[in-house]
Amino acid sequence: MDKKAAKILMSTFWGGGGWKSVSTPFSGEDFEYAKSQGVMFDPLTITHDEIVQRLHEIHQDDTLQERVVTAFLHSLSTKKVHLRSALSSWALTSQLPLHTYLERRAVHANTSACGDCNFLRLQSDQEYVDADLNVLNFERIKWGGVRHGWLLYCLMDLELLYKDTDAISEVTPEDQAILVSLLEAAQTGDPKDSARSLEKRWKGLFPSSKQERDALLEIWAAAGLLVPTDKPRRGKGGSGDFIFVATWQGDDGYNTDAALRYFAPYLPEIL
Repeated sequence: MDKKAAKILMSTFWGGGGWKSVSTPFSGEDFEYAKSQGVMFDPLTITHDEIVQRLHEIHQDDTLQERVVTAFLHSLSTKKVHLRSALSSWALTSQLPLHTYLERRAVHANTSACGDCNFLRLQSDQEYVDADLNVLNFERIKWGGVRHGWLLYCLMDLELLYKDTDAISEVTPEDQAILVSLLEAAQTGDPKDSARSLEKRWKGLFPSSKQERDALLEIWAAAGLLVPTDKPRRGKGGSGDFIFVATWQGDDGYNTDAALRYFAPYLPEIL
C-alpha cells in the first residue's frame, strides 16, 4: 500500500482529537493522488444484485482462501491490520448463493430484508447511491475494519486484497507462534469469561491496540472461529461492544474445525 496515499486517507478522517467532520464528495490534489493509488474512491452507486454477482465471480478463484489466510497471518507480527478482515469477508460471503434482493424475502429481518443475506447475518440494501467507500477503507486500515457484516464492505475488502502486494507474503514462524498463542488464550474453559475478557487476555500476545483486538475478535467470530456452543449462556444478551462475538463465553473456546480449515498447515500437530 502506498504510504502517502494511506496517510492522506487517515488524515481525512482522523486527527489529534479523533474523528474529523468531513464533507463529501472528496476532491483536490491529495484525493486524486490517493485515488490513483487505489486507497480512496469516488462515490459508488451499485445494486445489491451487482455486489452479489461480483462476489460470486471473486469466489470462483480457487486460490482466494489461501491468499486470505496468508494475508491474515502475515498481519499478526507486522501490524498490517488492513489485511485481517478479508478472513471474515471471505467466510461471510463464501456460502452466499447467487441471488437477487427480492428473490427470498426475510421472514424476520434482522440485518436485511433479503432472506439470503439476513440468514448469513449480512447487512445489505437493495441499492447503494453515492456510497462512501473511503470511510470503510479508513476503518479497515486504522483498526482492521468495523462494519465487517456489511455486504458492501465485504466486496471492497476482498477486491482490495487482490490488488494489495502486501497480501502476497510468506507466513513467518513468529506469525505462527502468535496464532497458537491466540488460540490457546481462547480456551479459557471459564463460562464467566466474555469477549472483553478474551480481549484482555490477548493483550501482550501480539502488537495491537484495544480497538485492533476488538476488531480481531469480531473477525474471528464472523469467520466461525469464536462461536457460541449449546452451553448455557451466563450473560444477559451479550456485550454491547460487539456484534458477532457478543454472546461468546470462555467455555465455548475456539471452533477446532474452523481453525483446522483455515490454519491447518500453520499449526502444530497437537494444539
